[in-house]
Amino acid sequence: MLRERARFFRSVLIATDTTVVSAAAVAAYFVRWGPLRDVFTAPPTEVLSYDSHAIPVLTAAPIMLVVMLWTGLYVPQRDQRFYREAGNILRAVVVGVGLTFATISFFSKTLYDGRDPSRFQYVVYALLALGSLLAWRYFFRVSLRLIRRHGWNLRHVAIIGTGRLGQVVYRTLRRNSWTGINPAFFVSHHPVTSRSTCLQTPVLSGLNDLEKTLERQDLSGVFIALPGRMAAELPGLLARLERFSVDVRVVPDMNPRYMPMNMAIAELDGMPVLSVRESPLAGWGGVLKRGIDITGSLIALTIFAVPMLVIALLVRLSGPGPVVFRQERMSLNGQRFEMFKFRTMAHASPEERASREARRDTPSPARRDDRVTRVGRFLRRTSLDELPQFINVLRGDMSLVGPRPEVASWIPHARDDWRGYMLRQNVKSGITGWAQVNGLRGDTSLRKRLQYDLFYIRNWSIMLDLRILWMTLFTGFTHPNAS
Repeated sequence: MLRERARFFRSVLIATDTTVVSAAAVAAYFVRWGPLRDVFTAPPTEVLSYDSHAIPVLTAAPIMLVVMLWTGLYVPQRDQRFYREAGNILRAVVVGVGLTFATISFFSKTLYDGRDPSRFQYVVYALLALGSLLAWRYFFRVSLRLIRRHGWNLRHVAIIGTGRLGQVVYRTLRRNSWTGINPAFFVSHHPVTSRSTCLQTPVLSGLNDLEKTLERQDLSGVFIALPGRMAAELPGLLARLERFSVDVRVVPDMNPRYMPMNMAIAELDGMPVLSVRESPLAGWGGVLKRGIDITGSLIALTIFAVPMLVIALLVRLSGPGPVVFRQERMSLNGQRFEMFKFRTMAHASPEERASREARRDTPSPARRDDRVTRVGRFLRRTSLDELPQFINVLRGDMSLVGPRPEVASWIPHARDDWRGYMLRQNVKSGITGWAQVNGLRGDTSLRKRLQYDLFYIRNWSIMLDLRILWMTLFTGFTHPNAS
């Protein structure tokens, strides 16, 4: 019954996705060759004729559906947040539209008299497909949540293990009820048990009677939450569960303090590898992030070109010294680079700066230093002193979004005093970040900033970066702690 229900919802998704993509392709055709045709060129004589302009309408849906299948958009995603699905949709649309354009461009030389398809038509198609798929998928999720709130479309699972880890799994599933995964009962990790309930949920048996218990229940999955001391029992338990057509998930008994980043499972020549500490920017996500960095920094440098010239002149008039202050900072994988900022303090010799950095014991050693110039105080308060860092972003030293880069000479102290601090080096430093948009700037708690930075690393996604950039427009430039 559960699998039939899953197939039904998957069929609904496929059918609706096909309709949405096809509608986007048709709408793009009419936008290009209908109401706006006089802006570009004369339209073809037949609306859906088999020419190089109308053929995307017929080829768009099949290509897009294959790509969506490849990106995992038809795999059950009950326990995934929508922003992850949105990222997959974005990737599918980019690849799908690109493949459609490439395919039709290739065949246009032989089938369509060498006429190239309209670029504008594909741009409109991409935007319409992305927007409509995001809206439809979000509506679908919201509808499922409403259905599950009334007790329908639930997936009942068993939790094997009544210890601390099993109770953590139970509470986590209950707290995230939007997934529709319902912990129906426990199976004790002991061979036999006299315990009848755990967290007010039935404990039906121990491990000795596991098969009998599962045969009597209509389940869709099992969560194995054995204590760490029973790790050697896991292979035998998995072999016993092979007799049942249920999804099996293993929750390792590892203290979260040793897993400050997302875990990932990989396979190397048949050998499973559990990645506990790995940069989240590996793969296409990092490539897309770098593309956003380059585009964003170029746009910012273009917009702020004149203001930067004015600021440079004011800094020059504020006193002797360089206009741009350079300081060695540390970023991804401990790489050192020179970070650029407009000078905000009276010029000091290299020996004086080295002495101050050696005595540093707070995140912002000179925030109320009387050597800050009047112009510099304004630049700090408005964050305009950081505009040259867009050059660092363009060069690849920094990113638009990420933990703030730390002074290289202070890293050895932080490494020893703050557990998890070096995990910030697993992502590229940024101009703005999750801590900054939440008010943790300047002379604020380093511990709290570290917590926000680690949250960003654990939950990184392109959508989170875009959210931070959006919040920066309203909260990231001016802040009392930035003065």
